[in-house]
Amino acid sequence: MSDVKNPADELEREEMPAEDAAEPTEEATAEQAEAAVDATQDELELPEGANLMQLLIEAQKEAKANEDGWQRARAEFANFKKRNERERREVFQRAALDTLKSLLPIIDDFDRAFESVPEAISENPWIGGVSMIQRKFSTLLEQYEVEAIDPTGGPFDPNLHQAIGAEDSDEVESGHVIETLQKGYRAGEQVLRLALVKVAS
Repeated sequence: MSDVKNPADELEREEMPAEDAAEPTEEATAEQAEAAVDATQDELELPEGANLMQLLIEAQKEAKANEDGWQRARAEFANFKKRNERERREVFQRAALDTLKSLLPIIDDFDRAFESVPEAISENPWIGGVSMIQRKFSTLLEQYEVEAIDPTGGPFDPNLHQAIGAEDSDEVESGHVIETLQKGYRAGEQVLRLALVKVAS
């Protein structure tokens, strides 16, 4: 038996492993393609008979509903901020007016004191200094838009005045205020203190 190798046989043996290696590569490629299709279908998860246009319309409707909800929430939050700010201002205003109300008797004392200052000392520098303090109280009342109620000569109003007596009078009509014994005060529509008055009967 000859040991000489046939070149054709050798070539055939060298080509066979290459063919065997090519077959698994084609099978792997096919499996990868199928896996990619399955993954795409799993990702989309389209219901049977679903229409992409229909899904797009539904997504747009959902986006519009979400946007409307966001806008409502934003408007509600803006309203909440405004309401909270308004309530905060009202609380501050009430606290300030309560404080001013407690100062009214002191202002009354200043008014009575200056009504009874003797003429001889009216030009005294000490009187001038006390007068400046009184003006500061008046400025404070103006700052909070507090005004005095002095209804002398005007009609009696039970919402603003408190009658503590009635007298006959030739100077004012019946039901009108003859004299204001103590001034009242109000801030806008809020009455801090009723004016004490005498009314013509």
